[in-house]
This record gives sequence, C-alpha cells and structure tokens, in this order.
Amino acid sequence: MATVSDTYIENRERVQPDDVNNYGTAHGGNVAKWMDEVGAMSAMRHAGETCVTARINRLDFDRPVPRGDICVIESYAYATGRTSVRVRLRAYREAPRTGEREQTTESYFVFVAVDDDMRPTEVPELTLGSDRCRELRDEALDGENE
Repeated sequence: MATVSDTYIENRERVQPDDVNNYGTAHGGNVAKWMDEVGAMSAMRHAGETCVTARINRLDFDRPVPRGDICVIESYAYATGRTSVRVRLRAYREAPRTGEREQTTESYFVFVAVDDDMRPTEVPELTLGSDRCRELRDEALDGENE
C-alpha cells in the first residue's frame, strides 16, 4: 500500500518557443497538459493501475512561466475513493541558471483507475506513513476547500 510520499513526483519542462502564447509565456493549455501527465503518474503509482483524468476541481493560474524558464510540476496523491485518486498539483517557474523558484499554478485533479477494458477498478487506501505525509495530505485538503 502506497503512502502519500510514495506518490510524490516532480517533473520539469523547459518552456520552448512552441510552448508559448502571444505574450511569450507558457500557454495555459500546455501547463494543464503537463500537470495532467504528472498527476496521472502519481495516481498510477498509488493505484498500481492505469488512471485516467475524471475531473479537474480547479486550476488557478497565478502568474506566468516565461519562455526559457523551466516549468516544475509537483504532484502527489492525498486521498482516495473506491476507484478514484485525488491528486494535488502545483507548478512553479524556475530560472534555469539560478534555480530561483516561484509558484505559478495550483490544481486538484481526480483520476479514476481503470482495468484493461477501461472499466473503473478499485484502488487501495492511501496510508500516512509519516508526519510529512500527514502534513501534505492536510495541506491538500485545506487548499481543496478554499
């Protein structure tokens, strides 16, 4: 059975010219796609099954990610249902030369585990193996309800 920490994934995408909008910043659709992909990885790590996106509870773009910066996506599962895995996602802009980081986007996705026939399948409960796991879960639950 996976813990919250076991599902933690951090991924990076360099924002290239093909990734930007008319303002020279990462297109919101690209950021959402990157978040969806990394979120699915966290959900699958927990479920042990293929997971598909069922819902995006909210997607808050607070600031842009400029072309040439790195978009860091942080993801972890924080709660489960019978067949679903809830995942918190945050994106950051990171300066490639200095590592300076600033949060840009936050979201809460729900993924559903599916079997080989694409039918929903049950997922195990998520465990809180440590105080850090409990903190991550509580932060996600608090943020989800804002």
